[in-house]
Amino acid sequence: MRIVLVGPPGAGKGTQATRLAETLHIPHISTGDLFRANISQQTDLGKLAKSYMDAGNLVPDEVTIAMAKDRMEQPDAEGGFLLDGFPRNVSQAEALDELLETEDMKLDAVLDLEAPEDEVVKRIAGRRLCRKEPSHVFHETYSPSKKEGVCDVCGGELYQRDDDSEETVRKRLEVYHTKTEPIIDYYKAQGLVVTIAATGPVAEVTGRALEALKRDQ
Repeated sequence: MRIVLVGPPGAGKGTQATRLAETLHIPHISTGDLFRANISQQTDLGKLAKSYMDAGNLVPDEVTIAMAKDRMEQPDAEGGFLLDGFPRNVSQAEALDELLETEDMKLDAVLDLEAPEDEVVKRIAGRRLCRKEPSHVFHETYSPSKKEGVCDVCGGELYQRDDDSEETVRKRLEVYHTKTEPIIDYYKAQGLVVTIAATGPVAEVTGRALEALKRDQ
């Protein structure tokens, strides 16, 4: 299967992408992993992307698309793949369609993970990380430490990352609504969107997604 996974920050895309890819026996292709791999391996695309990043600029769509194309052409992706973080906007979605058409392939489904905005903010803003390495993660509501501000494992100080603050999370959600959410309507026009409630236990969300994919085939 060839799947695109979309959803707002905090909807659990990374977790669900890993679980779904393992169950479906297809590679999980994450934009973040693509960038890290290309930069660490010093590929031509990695060097190009790094030059933009070092200058404080956004990496152009064509560079991201070229990285995705290279990854989707690897042998382990012949039977399908799950894209996570790409496409991020309508122009990338259009480029992906053109790429797949050139390769005589098509998407099977676009999984849209839905979560109430307040729940998303609560999930992210409640995270607390240990300052010591390896950093252990806690959550004020879902998995609090026994003693406030102190790591249960090593006794290190727990802190909130700057980009996990409620104000920053809401700004990230605004960017998602403006830039990424329009691809849902783009794919709805193609009859590809499968909406999944992303609330509840992780295993239940995975089960809903797998069941929906079966029905959609």
